[in-house]
Amino acid sequence: MVGRRVYDVIVVGGGIAGMVAALTAARTAGPVGARVALVTEGTLGGGCTRSAQGGIAVALGDDDSPAQHLADTVAAGRGLCDPRAVQVLVEEGPSSLAQLAAWGVEFDADASGWTLGQEAAHTRRRVVHSGGDATGLAMATALAVRVRDAGIEVWEDTTVIRLLAGDSGGCAGAEVLPSGAGPIELRAPATVLATGGAGRLWRRTSNPEGATGAGVALAYDLGAEVAAMEFTQFHPTALALPGAPAFLISETVRGEGATVLNAAGQRFLLRADARGELAPRDTVATAIWQELRVDGSSHVDLDTAPVGPRAAERFPTIHRTLREYGLELGRDRIPVAPAAHYSIGGVRTDLDGATSVPGLFACGEVASTGVHGANRLASNSLLEGVVFGRRAGRAARAVAAEAPAPTPASTSRPVREAQGRDQPSAVFAGLQDAMWLHAGLIRDESGLRRLGDHLASLGERAADLTFPSSVTLGAATRTASLICQAASLREESRGSHQRSDHPAADDEQLGTWVLQHERGHHLDRNRR
Repeated sequence: MVGRRVYDVIVVGGGIAGMVAALTAARTAGPVGARVALVTEGTLGGGCTRSAQGGIAVALGDDDSPAQHLADTVAAGRGLCDPRAVQVLVEEGPSSLAQLAAWGVEFDADASGWTLGQEAAHTRRRVVHSGGDATGLAMATALAVRVRDAGIEVWEDTTVIRLLAGDSGGCAGAEVLPSGAGPIELRAPATVLATGGAGRLWRRTSNPEGATGAGVALAYDLGAEVAAMEFTQFHPTALALPGAPAFLISETVRGEGATVLNAAGQRFLLRADARGELAPRDTVATAIWQELRVDGSSHVDLDTAPVGPRAAERFPTIHRTLREYGLELGRDRIPVAPAAHYSIGGVRTDLDGATSVPGLFACGEVASTGVHGANRLASNSLLEGVVFGRRAGRAARAVAAEAPAPTPASTSRPVREAQGRDQPSAVFAGLQDAMWLHAGLIRDESGLRRLGDHLASLGERAADLTFPSSVTLGAATRTASLICQAASLREESRGSHQRSDHPAADDEQLGTWVLQHERGHHLDRNRR
């Protein structure tokens, strides 16, 4: 017998977007005792948020403005940003930062106020940090304390098995599996997905283990539209040492003067863009990848000597981590190479986080708001999580205030016994290898066809695993298949999506590819 709990709002995800959505829903809930639950696969405040180094981009300087921030964001997005969403992002940035400060996040400051850093493709210094290069950790820690103090019911170490369909349509909540317990139905008239991205689907990635795109598959299975799935941002400078994780060397290090050198010790990024190391991420990552293919090296070098003695104080986390591998930030050349980093595409939403399924909202990296277009501007992701997390939390609570908890449709979830001899780790490793080979920085049609066939086979193998591995790996293969399908549909090179068989941008494809279960796909030319 499956247990049941009833809430006003359920938030799935314990990163910055999920915690902000939960806090906002609880704060605007009205009567004392309003029920908000937050479900997270790991621990509260975990995931990608706590690893974010760069900071949060907000137009605060005397020489800056939301209009300039908008212009930089749209320029980086290569013609595919939704200007309405970007307008919301930049105009609500200052108030969102003030809200974070009120919730206990302490930002780095000097006598003139919060200190502002420079990152690639920003024309102004507008990146606010905490703890030097530990902004995500500071946010996650402060917000986790705030969530627990707000009376929000937190379900940690809990996997979402499926989203519940209501008996009259829409989303009725989620069926979850807490660690060491049986399945439980959490019912609510409003559910907010904030499950993060899918970077872990690639072999080389900066993302933690849980970033497998489960939220996209959950929403897609319920009938929600997903969009822009072909766009995944690869960070250009992740540590490339044998046996070491792909630890990010923040873009801000280049903003402080570090340069990228090839095997011959030459700066080569200036050939790709006059801004060199401060060009947009898609340009830098692709240029590095092509350089590696030319000379056969496994990495390029990030020369950090120009940063000098201030490196340890400015980037304490990076400095400390590199020392574990015998490298000195501010003195040495650091071996780096691109790694899968950020999912631009996701569950399609409006400006209030509403998806195409009534009662279902999404925010943060799992969502496709239209803010990033074809290429995310550095440090806009934390800002997006806060701005649209607040909007989704408010909208979800408004829906909950008008509707009783829905009754899930009477459908059963089959639990298959193991049929094959596969181990979950082997299936997932096969997925990561195939995605890196055929859907990495540069794709082509033949590779994408092979990838699609391989993912179909992996999906069958995942279904034969024991529960709940069959659920989690099945979701990963479905999300990977959506990425593959969208990458095949976009027959051009734009931003973070590069096709060797279609090397030029094609303005006939300006628009967003939208995929929906049982309804196929279409190119929406109105949302760009």
